[in-house]
Amino acid sequence: MSLDVETPDPPELEQMDPNEYEDAEVVGDTDYKREELEEFLREGAWEEAFSQWSEQADLDEEAFGIMQDLAMLDQFDFFWDSFAERVGYHAPGIPEDWKERDYHPDIDSWETVSGINAEITELGQLVCDVLKDEYIDWEGDYEAPDDLPDF
Repeated sequence: MSLDVETPDPPELEQMDPNEYEDAEVVGDTDYKREELEEFLREGAWEEAFSQWSEQADLDEEAFGIMQDLAMLDQFDFFWDSFAERVGYHAPGIPEDWKERDYHPDIDSWETVSGINAEITELGQLVCDVLKDEYIDWEGDYEAPDDLPDF
């Protein structure tokens, strides 16, 4: 499936500790290089990753519209994990209590919620891959083990 939408602006990265996220743990250096990553996103990493993602996204325009209404793409966070020498990320998601909270009028099923949450996670990983493979050339002395968990 393909998603035919315009590429939105890249997210602005806020200065916060990624260890505050439930899904991330960063050990060591606290220089998360957000300014550099944000510049790379503006220079084309976001557009390239978004283009790759939209070509294979299993999401329709209505679900993408929900993501935009909720400003989910603006809530991404990307940060450098110097210990593991990788780009980490935090992807926003629709909470489990979406129904009780009347989270969005067009959300009517768990299928929609899980589809959006899965696809936004896929986009986050693609952005990290593009940044690491094509933009980042920072050197480090530490060699990361192969069994580190994915973000």
